[in-house]
Amino acid sequence: MTQQDRSLVREHPLELIPFFRRWQPSLVRDWLYTVIWSTLLGVVLTAFVRLLTNDGATLAERLWSMLLMSNLVGAIFHGSALLANRLLAGWPRRAPRLPRILFNMALMAFSVLLGVLLGNMIWNGSNPLHLLGNRAVVMQCLVIGAFVALLMYMVRSAAERRGARAMEAARQKEFVAASARMLAEARLRALQAQIEPHFLYNTLANVVSLIGPRPAQAQHMLERFIDYLRASLAASRSDEATLASEAALIAAYLDVLAVRMGDRLRYRIDVPEELRQFRIAPMLLQPVVENAIAHGLEPKVEGGEIAVSARVEGKHVSIRISDTGAGLNESAPRKPGGGVGLSNLRERLGSLYGGAAKVELLENQPCGMTVRLLLPLNVSPTSIPSVP
Repeated sequence: MTQQDRSLVREHPLELIPFFRRWQPSLVRDWLYTVIWSTLLGVVLTAFVRLLTNDGATLAERLWSMLLMSNLVGAIFHGSALLANRLLAGWPRRAPRLPRILFNMALMAFSVLLGVLLGNMIWNGSNPLHLLGNRAVVMQCLVIGAFVALLMYMVRSAAERRGARAMEAARQKEFVAASARMLAEARLRALQAQIEPHFLYNTLANVVSLIGPRPAQAQHMLERFIDYLRASLAASRSDEATLASEAALIAAYLDVLAVRMGDRLRYRIDVPEELRQFRIAPMLLQPVVENAIAHGLEPKVEGGEIAVSARVEGKHVSIRISDTGAGLNESAPRKPGGGVGLSNLRERLGSLYGGAAKVELLENQPCGMTVRLLLPLNVSPTSIPSVP
């Protein structure tokens, strides 16, 4: 267990009870817990002494005297442990198991002996020196102290094992979540690797074909293609993007396609000023636009329109990618590598936002589809390691 992990393990015996794990360790809390623990031990010891001996003391006298001594022992042990930890630069906490056991047993034996001496002096005015001269009393105190120290060590070991199991479970949970995020990103990158070569080759082929008859149009297409590549490269290396940068990426992409598709492609992008800096995962929207082109507009002879809009709806930002294409017509042809499916989009949103984001597929009238993304307004997407 590393030093950082050890600092996270709660070691007070009371923390074996779930109720007492509600509060983080602190100096005041630990002293209060020591009082509660010592009081409980005093009550238990009173019951044992009452059952095993009969010295004529009343139950109240025996209880109060035992509570006094147990709290003195607890305070001495707690204070001595803090002092020793400070003077020895934390050695008692990071020491190997056997030296730590022996140290705690010696410290507890000393605390029991001193607590019994002080308790008798306060309760009935006994001279501590007389008790120290009684070997039987001293040995009894030392044996009791060693036994209590061993008992507390067993309790503390149980607490350490519980803490280690909790930390391991937390690490496993985080590992699974991180793996899910990385898997979603890997799938996205793999699908983009299938899509982008087609887009690249088709664009360059169109530029070459336009250079002779329409050089101005070829120049415009090439310029917008460069803008798209620049924005795409920046997005692929970033952990987060904004709606403004995603809108610029989509606009460059659609401008390139508009040269090739001509009047068959029209588009509108409407992102209000107050949402332009809203942070989202990079390249979250472009695959949806690609799907709308590949499965909506291109199968339709007359093409259609793509509309991208963003609005605040309650505690969410609603982003709509709508098209007037072929819709859910199953007979419409599908292009190879035809974009990222909604199931992959849902997986990616789930890994980034948990259950706080949603994807809806709506059918437009009279034709086309709308993909509606609901992203939480005040929650940033989980940071994803950049893919080189």
